[in-house]
Amino acid sequence: MRREHDRRASPREGAVSRQGWACRVLLGVLLLVGTGCGYHTSGKAVRLPNVQSIYVPVFKNDTHAFRVEQVLSSAVVQELRSRTNFQVLLSDKEAADATLNGTVTNAFTYPLTYDSQTGKASSSMLLVITRVSLVGHDGKVLWQNPNFSYRTQYEQSQDAASFFEEESPALQRIARDFAHSLVSNIVEAY
Repeated sequence: MRREHDRRASPREGAVSRQGWACRVLLGVLLLVGTGCGYHTSGKAVRLPNVQSIYVPVFKNDTHAFRVEQVLSSAVVQELRSRTNFQVLLSDKEAADATLNGTVTNAFTYPLTYDSQTGKASSSMLLVITRVSLVGHDGKVLWQNPNFSYRTQYEQSQDAASFFEEESPALQRIARDFAHSLVSNIVEAY
């Protein structure tokens, strides 16, 4: 009969194994973050079928948010012009190969954190949800997302004397990110 004895890890060995485990977890997290970082090349090669020109009308606004549709539409036009070789048309007077339609279905701000002394919101989240589709001149849907959303956090000033509204710059930031992601999704779908 063979005797097996219980070998207990010394404190140093336990620390080493915990460090090894922590290193493996950290490496896994870094791999996940690195592969999902959202990096896209800025090349102009686009493979949409038979599309050389895109008409981008101003998005519709089904919310009470002021000018959100104009800011988003403008950012999308700028992104299409800077990242693709499409001819971007702003008028339906010229025939386009496709039309990029968008509707802002929801836009709102909600507080995230509060100042413990004043009870006022110290940071807020701006969320914009849209319905977007790229439709060919023949009526065929080339790409769509009925729930395309973006959000950003921004800080609010607590000093009334130096206060300025941060929601408008936050909307500009969200519009740039929204446009970048939207154009990437459309271009990379093919």
